[in-house]
Amino acid sequence: MCLAVPGRVLGIEERDGTRMATVDFGGVVKEVCLEYLPDLKVGEYAIVHVGFALQRLDQESARRTLELFESLGMLQEEFGDPWEQAAQADAGPAGEVLR
Repeated sequence: MCLAVPGRVLGIEERDGTRMATVDFGGVVKEVCLEYLPDLKVGEYAIVHVGFALQRLDQESARRTLELFESLGMLQEEFGDPWEQAAQADAGPAGEVLR
């Protein structure tokens, strides 16, 4: 599943003519493209989907949404290690690998 997740901008830089940001999603830090929100600033929050910041968001809304996603286990699903997730999906009830 791909969620639109709120995150806080930690830093901004330009790479090959594209504005990019380092964004914190409740402890998970990822690189995000700012082409749709070119005026976003460090410290502000945005909704991010598939690596693109799409909409500015206030801090309280971002906090509540991140808490909800975390309580539902959706942050781990969205940002967890894909290799670990694949291994768990292949594991049977006793941990044996199903093929």
